[in-house]
Amino acid sequence: MCSFKKNKLTTRSGQMLIHTLLLMTLSVAFLTVLTNLALTNITEVTRSVQSEQAFQIAEAGIEYYRWHLAHSPEDYTNGTGLPGPYAVDYYNREGNKIGQFILTITAPILGSTVTTIRSTGILDDAPGSARTIEAKMGIASFTKFAVVANDTMYFGVGTETFGLIHSNGGIRFDGLAHNLITSAVASYNDPDHSGQDEFGVHTHVSPVDPLPPAQVPERPDVFMAGRQFPVPAIDFDGIIADLAEIKSDAQANGTYFPDSGQSGYDVIVKTNDTFDVYRVNSIVPKPQGCSNVVADNDWDTWSVNTKTFLGNYPFPANGLIFFEDDIWVSGQIDSARITIGAARFPETPGQIKNININNDLRYTNYDGTDVIGLISQNDINVGLYSEDDLRIDGALISKNERIGRLYYRAPTENNTYCGPEALRDTVTLFGMLATNERYGFSWTCGGVYCSGYETRTIIYDNNLLFSPPPGFPLTSDQYEVFSWEEIR
Repeated sequence: MCSFKKNKLTTRSGQMLIHTLLLMTLSVAFLTVLTNLALTNITEVTRSVQSEQAFQIAEAGIEYYRWHLAHSPEDYTNGTGLPGPYAVDYYNREGNKIGQFILTITAPILGSTVTTIRSTGILDDAPGSARTIEAKMGIASFTKFAVVANDTMYFGVGTETFGLIHSNGGIRFDGLAHNLITSAVASYNDPDHSGQDEFGVHTHVSPVDPLPPAQVPERPDVFMAGRQFPVPAIDFDGIIADLAEIKSDAQANGTYFPDSGQSGYDVIVKTNDTFDVYRVNSIVPKPQGCSNVVADNDWDTWSVNTKTFLGNYPFPANGLIFFEDDIWVSGQIDSARITIGAARFPETPGQIKNININNDLRYTNYDGTDVIGLISQNDINVGLYSEDDLRIDGALISKNERIGRLYYRAPTENNTYCGPEALRDTVTLFGMLATNERYGFSWTCGGVYCSGYETRTIIYDNNLLFSPPPGFPLTSDQYEVFSWEEIR
């Protein structure tokens, strides 16, 4: 009987072969995974680079059209005169075309400078990696301020403001400011009291500000967003040219009214895109004992007594309405953008014209759809017989004088003076004010409220910054990007 012994070497060799084959299989699998992962990473990096290049091309499209508008401010067709979109080739620094941007341009609505640019960047080697950016740009207007003045200003206790406030003179502010207050002067002698020069923007709310050259204290209880002075002055001189142009454009394509031959016109705007016009035949006479005790220019009651209906007129397509006479304005608009100007040319002292607001002037919509602009060659007045709770929606500019209410002496025990109407309750302004001389709707006597509106609230309409009323003056000729987003 034969027997065989197991060969240990053969067994071990077989086991090693199996282990080697297994290791080789695992290595091949691992290398395959690494290779695929590397290829995937290379692909993703390539796609990422291509996407970033497409994004940069889209950005170049936005910057290109910003440059184009700087040279052709009213060209929204990329120089073609034809509707878009517009394809523009894009070259790298070596001068090789690598893609293009496609521009879709939305022109501003009436009176606005807001232009919407949508730019899609496309890479020639990877058209599927396209990226799209949308930017809104516009030219900042005179309406960037809630209140701007070419004179010193005093905002008394009870005044609350929302929006930027600036004066080319100094500002005493004793109310509550929710936005930045600026002045073009470092210090000035406040005309409301005697004493040394004070900060360009200062307050007498306790504790009263120290005098220069002391350090300017933080006063968030008054200046919630702070104060700055001195800053560059705002140019009021150019407004007359804008007002003359409004007259010319109103005569050509808007609505124009000549001298009334009487006291002026009463204008009532309506929500159906029309306005009624009356000839004002007489102004309410001054009450017995009511006199111009502070020697104000153009002092009167500025309140309509008798009037004659002239007609109902549609809002013009260009939104410009011009009167060569004093006017009174009231009413309400709905989805309209209009500017009303009052002036007489050539500009002669004693002949320049006023705008008066004694009754509510209101918007229906507060999203920028409704805009009223009032530009007066002289004053913008609130008359003696004004509403006790007055609302004024709009952008108001007084080119030569001031916006506000004249001093009507309040009743006393022994004399009626200007009657109970001298004292009013609340005036609310939504929009902005630009006044050449000192603004004010309230008067104090010995530090105590004695005439005008006891409560004054000014709310800035943010929509005015880049979408002013038709024909309103601008503060620059350069477009600024104020909104930017990627469209997915």
